[in-house]
Amino acid sequence: MPPRHPKQKPSPLPTREELLSYIRESPVPVGKREIARAFRLSGAERIQLKTLLKELQQEGTLGRERGRRFGAPGRLPEVTLVEIAGTDADGELLARPLAWEGESPPPRIYMAPERRGTPALGAGERVLARLKHVGAGSYEGRVIRRVSEAPGKVLGVFALGPDGGRIRPAERKDKAEYGVARGDEGGAREGELVLAEALPGHHRLGLRHARVVERLGEMGNPRSISLIAILGRGIPVDFPADALAAAAAAGPVGLAGRTDLRRTPLVTIDGEDARDFDDAVWAEADPDPGNRDGWHLLVAIADVAHYVRPGSALDRAAGERGNSAYFPDRVVPMLPEGLSNGWCSLKPGEERGCLAVHMWIDKTGNKLRHRFERGLMRSAARLTYSRVQAARDGQADELTGPLMEPVIAPLYGAFRALLAARLERGALDLDLPERQVVIGKDGRIERIIPRARLDSHRLIEEFMIAANVSAAETLEQKKTLCMYRVHDEPAAEKVETLRDFLASLGYKLAKGQVLRPRHFTQILEKAASTPHSQLVSEVILRSQAQAVYAPDNRGHFGLALRRYAHFTSPIRRYGDLLVHRGLIASLGLGPDGLSAGATQAHFARLGEHISMTERRADAAERDAEDRFIAAYLAAKVGASFAGRISGVTRFGLFVTLEETGADGLVPISTLPSDYYIHEEARHRLIGRASGIAFVLGDKVEVRLAEADMVTGGLIFELLVEAGRGRPAKGRGRPFRTQGGSLRGGKAKVRRSHP
Repeated sequence: MPPRHPKQKPSPLPTREELLSYIRESPVPVGKREIARAFRLSGAERIQLKTLLKELQQEGTLGRERGRRFGAPGRLPEVTLVEIAGTDADGELLARPLAWEGESPPPRIYMAPERRGTPALGAGERVLARLKHVGAGSYEGRVIRRVSEAPGKVLGVFALGPDGGRIRPAERKDKAEYGVARGDEGGAREGELVLAEALPGHHRLGLRHARVVERLGEMGNPRSISLIAILGRGIPVDFPADALAAAAAAGPVGLAGRTDLRRTPLVTIDGEDARDFDDAVWAEADPDPGNRDGWHLLVAIADVAHYVRPGSALDRAAGERGNSAYFPDRVVPMLPEGLSNGWCSLKPGEERGCLAVHMWIDKTGNKLRHRFERGLMRSAARLTYSRVQAARDGQADELTGPLMEPVIAPLYGAFRALLAARLERGALDLDLPERQVVIGKDGRIERIIPRARLDSHRLIEEFMIAANVSAAETLEQKKTLCMYRVHDEPAAEKVETLRDFLASLGYKLAKGQVLRPRHFTQILEKAASTPHSQLVSEVILRSQAQAVYAPDNRGHFGLALRRYAHFTSPIRRYGDLLVHRGLIASLGLGPDGLSAGATQAHFARLGEHISMTERRADAAERDAEDRFIAAYLAAKVGASFAGRISGVTRFGLFVTLEETGADGLVPISTLPSDYYIHEEARHRLIGRASGIAFVLGDKVEVRLAEADMVTGGLIFELLVEAGRGRPAKGRGRPFRTQGGSLRGGKAKVRRSHP
């Protein structure tokens, strides 16, 4: 129904703002007759209304619907054809309209759960849906009828049955099991991980059917955990034979055409478990008397472009992958191991080709100039973050002791200057806690520990950022194609939502001026010593745009930089390799730069592709970590844990455990009996009758009810009211309203790639 009639006004004809407000607030499109009745218009006023509606329509401010009805631009019709897109980070099933013609992204459509016994909707399936407008850019969809089945593969665990078997999907987006008829089992055994082919149009007992096409081993084997994530996300694993042959045929580079850097004590600094070393650093006090207290920095990066030429078998394989993917127990590399851990890895004491950048900065960290060169280097040492930090803190060992004065101390001196420049420009620094999953020799989780955030980590980060900026500046100056790392400023609607939420906590976000990263930083500083610290960091992170690769420079908002390009990791990121080729071509450093066929349009397509592969790898890494943690906690079902609400959705709460960082779901059906209203802008669920509020960031105590290694889902039961510290319905007893369990999801906040 349209909104009620507005109160009578001195001027019967509504203003543009009043008219737009009325139409936007209406849950359904409205016609001219309804508008005229609502504003009590008649005669000549209706003619004026018609003119006003036409003007708004021509401006694009108003959308025209079927039956001569009006709605907000981009509003979807009540009944429309949609395609299931999968699930969002909170586990809700999403769909997209097939007939979307707007220039802006299509609205979000959350699909309501299907009736019990109905096969679950799968990604790619098309349905005719009835839509209900539930908020700005959001709809709730209910299936009227299915138009086509979801094609593709099913990855899951096989279980024997009297009539063949069943497959329980490993992907949370698949909510229902698949039936496997006799003869379609492919020899699969009970509990095996299998890859199956969905059979369209084949249903029995409410189940879709599938045929096993590949057996992947016992599900109980810890090595299967990462494999589920890798195969489920479609990450290529095996390299083509010609790419492997090219990597095997690779050899050392010579000094011809290169600067000899072998006497410069460059060092690599990485994590303890790193296997490929693609960046080395060195610094000295600038000997130029005109730059007193300034620094000369050198960042040397593995010369991957020498081995991976445009259009080659290695290039095609690397481009398909887009990046390496890292899991607790393995790495799926972008390049074959002969290169990633061999000729392109800057191993100590071994000669390696590199692309290096010299940078000169003043005492406040401002860059004065830089110069790129192709070199031949020999790493002086393979250092780790913890050993370098220990040496800096006065606990040097046999390796770091001799390097302290000539190498480590100058690195920290240059770092202090770079850090001062970062603080001056107001870059956003969201230091959210992260966890590290430590895998034992048997492939199982040994422990889950907080991931350290040391000054040595920040040192390398600042050196890499300075090198990345230099690469982008050079390519821009040379008018050469550049694959920028773009981080747009937050969307206006997200900022407005964030502003309202921060105001509820007593923080004021600047309004009426150009928004800068420093505005967020100022709020983070104010919240740093309060109970709201982590909550404020999380909501600010969620308001940020996602960083992408693109040939159009739109700057890097988070780092407060006008131009930025990834240059420092060509072993594991294809975008960095493209930047290397651009530098080689524009500076005349060899014949293996960008190909003549490289164009802006080609780079735009590549940017979209490698942005997708990065998201794919991130999702697979999260999936694997979820499953490892679920396996680790399976023996602790029934135990109680302290946690914090890390996500609030229409169907429940996500809770992150303080000790392990594990994420799980508290289904809304297990909260105190009430009707709950989801206030998305305020990140809370609130009971309409009781007034009990569950708010993002609240501390809670939960009991682990389910831990599912197959999906990685954890289900919790709430023991104490969020933010109140009082037991509900008896101390130590979980809230219960109605039975049933929900398969888990997660809403983990992770540090985004700069």
